[in-house]
Amino acid sequence: MIWTSRQRLAVCVTGMGVVTSLGLGKEDNWAALTQGRSGITKIRRFTTEHLATTVGGTIDFDDLGTLPFPVRTERLARLVLDEALSEARYSTKRARAPIFVGVPPAEMSWKPRLALALETGGGNKVAYKDIISASSQGAHRSNHSIFLTGGIAMRLAESYGASGAPVTINTACATGATVIQIAAEAIRRGETDAAVVVAADASIVPDTIIRFSLLAALSASNDPPEGASRPFSLDRDGFVIGEGAAALILENYQAAKAKGRPPLGFVTGLGESADSYHITRSSPDAGAIVAAMSRAIDDSGLRLDEIQYVNAHGTGTPENDRVEGIALERIFGSSARSLPISSNKSMIGHTMSAAGAIEAVFSLLTIKSGTLPPTINYRIPDPALPLDVVPNFARPANVANVLSNSFGFGGQNVCLILSREPPSRFSI
Repeated sequence: MIWTSRQRLAVCVTGMGVVTSLGLGKEDNWAALTQGRSGITKIRRFTTEHLATTVGGTIDFDDLGTLPFPVRTERLARLVLDEALSEARYSTKRARAPIFVGVPPAEMSWKPRLALALETGGGNKVAYKDIISASSQGAHRSNHSIFLTGGIAMRLAESYGASGAPVTINTACATGATVIQIAAEAIRRGETDAAVVVAADASIVPDTIIRFSLLAALSASNDPPEGASRPFSLDRDGFVIGEGAAALILENYQAAKAKGRPPLGFVTGLGESADSYHITRSSPDAGAIVAAMSRAIDDSGLRLDEIQYVNAHGTGTPENDRVEGIALERIFGSSARSLPISSNKSMIGHTMSAAGAIEAVFSLLTIKSGTLPPTINYRIPDPALPLDVVPNFARPANVANVLSNSFGFGGQNVCLILSREPPSRFSI
């Protein structure tokens, strides 16, 4: 079926799974999130001596903390896929739907890189291309497969019986929302009745901490760790890296209903924009962010006053929060001051490639539970951002529609509208 602006296939969510530094599974995460608990702790899986930032939202249960980060990322993806597929009543071995995977760039970290360099005989002077070549041979072939960019998606597709070619996506910190967007568009166009979406990121390694520190993007407020992430607060000083994953099973609502799969909510609005202003910064006029939000709202067919809550990108960097606040005011006008917003990142950190998917799950749980999770550590309001940030404690609210924002380095912006029911323009 070809969809038009007058009639669109409704895309519902029939299964969800999530893991963050707060715990494994929707139940544990939602309980911790609404209680205002933080998953940010001191990093212990490697030495942080001489690092400005020593905290993060690490996931270290079982042996996860000892694994290479691509392996850790894949393990998290499998955990949330099992939860989501089971809830949607799919076989975890025969999903028979296309899979869309959002993961961070699979770059070989320094430890295996140096080991390979020593084996080539060139020591620290060996070229990177020679290291990559060496890793594809002999005893190192398994190491090579770990760091193939599309390797995680290929292995997941094989394990879960996905149909078609797996799709791997990275749009920086918008990745988790992008995979939802692309999968939902495929369902709307009638290309598939269902899609498996998963986004995962477990890249708390020294390389990542050092690089973001050099960009002055990370919080250096290490003591206490749980107080480091302070989105929208006047004293915010950067984001905290977190690890996590989320999976969502998206379906054509009519097909899901015919199979007896009840919806957990709907993906009703999709909006994206590109901002080529700077490799790491959004344009200070917030133009591209405004465009992504506006397109998502227009796509949903909702009025502005029908959006009751914003799950903010809210990283805690001075510039990012300022631009997001400007964008909200430009779209909602004076109503932005009374529109509740939260940043889940205050408790789980910025899960980067996984953030958009994790926050989509939390947005749907907000709708279901009638509870707005708080933004913890919000103790000094920023007078330049007169927003209702749901400070420190959860708040009851009747929410039917949520705007969930995801903005990535390089100006890759994706916004989603998640709803209890589809607006009238959708075919149900």
